[in-house]
Amino acid sequence: MIEENQHVQQAQPSLVASLMVLFKVRIVVLLLLAALGGAYVASVGRPGLGPLVLLLATGSLSAMGASAINEYLERERDAQMHRTKGRPLVSGSIANPARVMAVAVGMIFAAVAIALLFNPALSFFLALGAFIYVVVYTIWLKPRTSLNIVIGGAAGSCAVLSGSAVVGAWSDVGALLLAALLFFWTPIHFWALAIVYREDYARAGVPMLPVTTTPKVAAVWGLAHGVAAGICAGLLASRPGLGPLYFIPVAVATFLLIVQAIALVRQPGPRRAWRLFHTSNIFLAIVLVAVVLSTTLSAL
Repeated sequence: MIEENQHVQQAQPSLVASLMVLFKVRIVVLLLLAALGGAYVASVGRPGLGPLVLLLATGSLSAMGASAINEYLERERDAQMHRTKGRPLVSGSIANPARVMAVAVGMIFAAVAIALLFNPALSFFLALGAFIYVVVYTIWLKPRTSLNIVIGGAAGSCAVLSGSAVVGAWSDVGALLLAALLFFWTPIHFWALAIVYREDYARAGVPMLPVTTTPKVAAVWGLAHGVAAGICAGLLASRPGLGPLYFIPVAVATFLLIVQAIALVRQPGPRRAWRLFHTSNIFLAIVLVAVVLSTTLSAL
């Protein structure tokens, strides 16, 4: 995803390609996987087809709507950053920002309303996740404090809790641990990216932690959050349905994450940061897939 954003293509992208960027489809897929993780761990592998369809439909609408609002609100800052100046509302491949905003708000309201008809707890967490991402993170915190992504990471936690809510167990201990893991994972993931694009964020006036302090200090804080995420991953292994199929790959992924985080502390440059960014993606994907597969097999 990031590599594609490094070079703004000269040719006008197709409408489908522009919509995928506008709605941040790849990030939405990761959020849906987090929601599935919450559903499977809370139901111990028996979420049911109906709840899954409801979760994926409303979760997609809400996450894509919030993503489009984020790009609408940040289009001026995006124009100042090399990584994001090819986004459709900046490049003009989608030329009506006001219509985008209206459609995006409608998507969120539709998701919340549909969920409310079948599962009020799901509706609450969908609305809360969108509110944290759009209002708390994008509008309030991101332009004002280097702690923006720490608190903004709670939006990912809401994705997990929407999954556990759809199966009637939003307060399940396993789901809460997975939500905490997402909360701690977000800063180490995003600060690694921000070290790579430190000059971009400085130019746009966004006070990401690597901009307001040194890359080394940011790397240290990233390591601390990575350790916390790893602890949550380890504690999660004690939950029902999460046997060796979960523990073994997650233990390896956690080890690799911490190794890369320590390497970045020792050499806090873009090359190491880039490796940590990709490793953090792999770590989270392994955790979520392992949760789904392990609980599913335990339920057979």
